[in-house]
Amino acid sequence: MRSNARKQVRNTSVKSRVKTFEKRYLDAVKAGDKTVAATALRSYTSVVDKAVKVGVVHKATASRKKSRLSVRLNTLK
Repeated sequence: MRSNARKQVRNTSVKSRVKTFEKRYLDAVKAGDKTVAATALRSYTSVVDKAVKVGVVHKATASRKKSRLSVRLNTLK
């Protein structure tokens, strides 16, 4: 039970961090600033890859999300 509690705290923290970086990126895209959005996407990609490494997010899920978000960046002018 203690192990599960530790893992739950870590997983919650990592998921929250991923969501925060995703929101930052989406806000930058919504604002239409491509340079800020590109920087935010790099940060998001790094955070998601770390979440995959720890085992919180599945590799395919991370790949799909990164792909969809990069497509959004490419639609900006």
